[in-house]
Order: sequence, then structure tokens, then C-alpha cells
Amino acid sequence: MILPPATLGMLGGGQLGRFFVSAAHEMGYRVWVLDPDPNSPAGQIAERHLCAAYDDFAALDELAANSAAITTEFENVPASTLDYLAKFLPVRPSAAAVAICQNRIAEKTFLRDKGFPHGPFIAINHENDLKNAPPALFPAILKVARFGYDGKGQAIVNNVDDALRALARFQGEPCVLEQRLPLDYEVSVVLARDQNGQTAVFPTGENQHKNGILDISIVPARAAACLKSDAEDIAARIACELGYIGVMGIEFFVSRSQLLVNEMAPRPHNSGHYTLDACVSSQFEQQVRALCNLPLGEARAHSAAVMVNLLGDLWYIGEHYREPDWAALYAIPNLKLHLYGKHHARPGRKMGHFTVIGDDAEAVQRTALSARRAIGITD
Repeated sequence: MILPPATLGMLGGGQLGRFFVSAAHEMGYRVWVLDPDPNSPAGQIAERHLCAAYDDFAALDELAANSAAITTEFENVPASTLDYLAKFLPVRPSAAAVAICQNRIAEKTFLRDKGFPHGPFIAINHENDLKNAPPALFPAILKVARFGYDGKGQAIVNNVDDALRALARFQGEPCVLEQRLPLDYEVSVVLARDQNGQTAVFPTGENQHKNGILDISIVPARAAACLKSDAEDIAARIACELGYIGVMGIEFFVSRSQLLVNEMAPRPHNSGHYTLDACVSSQFEQQVRALCNLPLGEARAHSAAVMVNLLGDLWYIGEHYREPDWAALYAIPNLKLHLYGKHHARPGRKMGHFTVIGDDAEAVQRTALSARRAIGITD
């Protein structure tokens, strides 16, 4: 075990890293953050912020020399960086697991080869792959294999010509072409897995998106118990097949009542923010525990919850910038507001979230939607 007051290293300095730093501090650890953003939200509260690129080997050496173990808060840290650091100290999750999750071609191939349910797809490495795509795959979504998130790097395409134009906009980047499925709704599962193979799975959440960005998560998901149980089982088996150590999120489509894995995130997940307020252990405490080889905490939810994302759009009325009316949220006694300390609000940027908790799931949902309207979020 790695025990306090050890120093832990974090690659990435966004809001997920900030919550990790807070959880580690509460548990008695110190944290160094490496992130190239001088205004890094996690770097603001860490003991040390190394403002450097992820391939700056002098900074990596300094991080390794002063940390007992290292983790990451987003999937686009180069796998080669994780491999390099793993020569000197524990790095969790591993470079091998992250490499699969950070590339959609590798991710979809992994799901197919391991027999997990997924939608029809093909890998696109050049134009001829599109020209030879099965007609039955359309209408489809073309997604860049790397660095696409929150709806970025994606295009809805109805035929090969649409797809070729989208590929040109993506400058020929490798992509996946996924059949566009009829969606009943979407769910996700966040779990923690330790180096002994023990897992702690949080309750399945139901997710609603707006413009490709998560808007609302509802826990427990309004789905059949057997579907939620199946989602949690599939997520745990995915983590096992990856040899995963740490916290990860698995997103599912529910299409014609069938569960299909959409994406895997090798880190805490936006849809798991409810765990900060509604569970015995949060996803960030679990990340610290898995990194330090501590026994995992209990993942049980003690309250129903609805989490609502707060995007940078909220700071603007037309072109006029103003601070939102936080008093409208603080007036609700069972609402927990979390602001991320980001330097600048811009449309589409995740600036914070709030979670409403309570014993009555329907009442929690009504309160959360009312609070969402009160702060100025329109459908």
C-alpha cells in the first residue's frame, strides 16, 4: 500500500484532476499535477503544478522522482508517456489499457474481438475504405479515431458521398464509420478495479445529451433492473479483459431494448459526478484507493440523484458576459453546486455541475429540472 503523506502524480489538470486532488487531500496525500495549461483547475490546488507538455521528459523525470504513483485524468495523454513513467513507478491505468480506449478503431476492435455487444462499424484509414463501405451501414456517423469528444470530430453521413466530404474535413484522419442506431436512451456505468481484480461498480446512470455534450444524468436509471444489472456486468468484464486498474466509465446505447457498448473512458467520468454527493465513496476516492492499492470503498448510493452540467453558454446573454445567478441554486437545500475554477467561460465548455439528491427519485428529478430552468438553461 501507498499510505499518506505520500505524493501522488496526476497527468492532466482539468476538473477531473481537480476532484482527484481534493479527494487525495482529504485522505492525507499530497499531489503534483503535470499539465501544459498555466490556468489548470487541478494545478490551482495541487502542491505543485508542473506546467509542461506530456512529452517533456525533464518534467516527467521530475514528476517521477517526486511521486509514489501516477495516474491520469483524461485519455489523450500519450500512451508512450505512461510507458516511460512505468519504468520508474506504478502507473495506473496502464499504457496498454489507455491505448485501447484512446483510439476508436482499437476500442471497437477490442469490443468485437472480445465478444462484447456493439453496433456495426468499419475502420476508415483511407478513402477506399469508405468507397467500399457496405450500403447497409448507412445512415452512419463518421468519427475521428483520436481526440474526438463531446460531439467534436463527428459527422452524420447519409451515404458514401457525405462520408467522403466529412473525411476531407477531418483531413484524412483515421476514423470509424458507425451505423446510426435507433436509440431508446443511453446509460453509463462507472466502476473501480484494483490490482487484485476486485471491482466496485456504481449504480447505472441514465444520460441525456445536448449538442453532443452530456446534459443530465439520472440515478438510478429509469430502466429495467435486468438491463441495469447486465450493464454493470458487461462493464466489469470489460475492465477485467483490459487488466484495468483504476476508475473507468463505460457508455452504452440502448437500441430496441438491446444494450450496446458505445465508448470506454479510462478515467473517472462526467456521468459519475453524482457519486460525490450520492454515494458512500466517490469515483475520485476510488481512483485514489486503486492507485495506492488500498481496499476499494463501498460504491453504494445512499440517495437518488440527478446531475446537471453547467456549460460556458450560461455565462452569456447574447454577447454580454455575466456571472450566473448562483443564489437560485443555493436556495435549494438538497442541491450541491460544484464549480471547477476554470479561467474563462466559453460556449460548450464544462464549467461546473450541480447534483440534486434525495430519497424520492421522482421528486429529485422535478427539483433538478426546476433548478435547471431557474439558472437559465433552456431545452
